[in-house]
Amino acid sequence: KSGLSLSKSAPKFLLDVYHRITSEEGLVSMGNTVPSRSKRDADESEQNFITDLDKRAIDESDIIMTFLNKRNHNVEEMRHEHGCRLWFDTSNIPSDNYLMMAELRIYQNSTEGKWLTTNKKFTVTIYLLRSTESSHNTLEPISSVNTTGDYIGWLELNVTEALHGWLINTKENHGIYVGAHAVNKPEREIKLDDFGLIHRRSKIDDEYQPFMIGFFRGPELLKSTSHTTQKRTKRSTLHQRKKKRTEQVNPFVENAIESTRSCQMQTLYIDFKELGWHDWIIAPDGYGAFYCSGECNFPLNAHMNATNHAIVQTLVHLLEPKKVPKPCCAPTRLGALPVLYHLNDENVNLKKYRNMIVKS
Repeated sequence: KSGLSLSKSAPKFLLDVYHRITSEEGLVSMGNTVPSRSKRDADESEQNFITDLDKRAIDESDIIMTFLNKRNHNVEEMRHEHGCRLWFDTSNIPSDNYLMMAELRIYQNSTEGKWLTTNKKFTVTIYLLRSTESSHNTLEPISSVNTTGDYIGWLELNVTEALHGWLINTKENHGIYVGAHAVNKPEREIKLDDFGLIHRRSKIDDEYQPFMIGFFRGPELLKSTSHTTQKRTKRSTLHQRKKKRTEQVNPFVENAIESTRSCQMQTLYIDFKELGWHDWIIAPDGYGAFYCSGECNFPLNAHMNATNHAIVQTLVHLLEPKKVPKPCCAPTRLGALPVLYHLNDENVNLKKYRNMIVKS
């Protein structure tokens, strides 16, 4: 595994998403080493770490990417003293991913501000930084949210417009500017620190650093990966767990031999470590893929879930066994597998690979 810390804000968000998906899908981890959430983390998640809007986006997307704030020395610093500029490296987003939505998360800890005991209301606004011919950045407001001086938690702002533009032209990525003002004084910008908005990079506040989330639709098929190693030959990647069968069959039970050979779901466990993928996959360590195996003999039983085509093919096989083969045992229902992985020491992604698990 890489030296990536899962306590940072962005990986922590995806870790919560991963636990949510696996819990809803009823996926049981087998020897998985992914950290579980503490009670405090779970409580935070229930409050506002994963919002209703997030839940809808999670269900509809295939890939969820997170981006931590980084410094870019090629981008001109803002002269504004009260707000802050954030920049996210989006150069690693594959071109075949379709952006559905993007959010900015920024944490407010009112105990560190000076407006804790008041009911003062503030507006936080996100501005898109655009370059001009004079080499100066202009501010274009794209999203805003209201908060109060005593609020503690994550603020969520829509930045889909910004990320969409950066995907079209990476050279236009000059970052975004976060500004704030009192609701009743929009003309006067205030310091973000005054109401506890965390925006500075520090190891102490790693889990509360601003981050961006991108929800995408992507290709469904697995791509061949350079991470795969073919040097491991001592142990098989595919762990098949079959019950030992005795050749002493009870002669009084009709079709006893046939029942053990008929089409049914078999156990198959995929170990990512054996594939050499454990260096970049955070979770899971592996998963139960299962597979279908067995003969489809006449008559086809109800538990086989045979299609009309399979039934007809079986009948034709009885008439012309040399010309037409028996129907093949195949899955009727497949499930998705969420995979949490990292691109580097900063970015963590979560992808839902569809049709990875045989359900029936």
